[in-house]
Amino acid sequence: MDEHKETLRVGAAVRRRRRAQELTLAPVAERSGLSVPFLSQIETERARPSRRSLEKVADALGTTAVELLAAADPAHTVDLVRADDTTVAEDASPESVVRSLVRGHHQLHAEEVIGDHDPRREFQLRNDVLMYVTEGAVEVEAEGRAYRLGRGDSLYLTGGVRHRWRATAADARVLVVAVAEHIEARDEPGR
Repeated sequence: MDEHKETLRVGAAVRRRRRAQELTLAPVAERSGLSVPFLSQIETERARPSRRSLEKVADALGTTAVELLAAADPAHTVDLVRADDTTVAEDASPESVVRSLVRGHHQLHAEEVIGDHDPRREFQLRNDVLMYVTEGAVEVEAEGRAYRLGRGDSLYLTGGVRHRWRATAADARVLVVAVAEHIEARDEPGR
């Protein structure tokens, strides 16, 4: 068995594609010739579709099985990132180190920011974000207010809130955790 080969969870990709088209399971079932309960089981990872069933679902969603597999989430539940991992985020500036704490295509995104970055850079994330100061201090401007955060303080911002921040201490370390941009977070139950 090849332990480096990842098992993919295609259900999340099917659900994202279906919701992006604002479809319920019923029209997808009708177009694909598969049952609503079976499609629901695929989306919730309680059933693994055969290659043929996946092709039917893909056709019903106007895509290909290959594209759905490419958009699938890895099934790993454990991924260790060591403190000495030197993988640095692409948008890091010379004044900071931005280290990704979650690798791959997941529902959660987390970074450790060490030092400062361009304080003029404004962020507006689609989904919720949590900032937690592990060392030093930062100042966050959000919704027209300034928030001073010190070691151990956290600030929660709902999706869509424009914000910017800057380190106010040389040893600033901030943990930024967010729902990934490809996830459509909703308050509506049952959707």
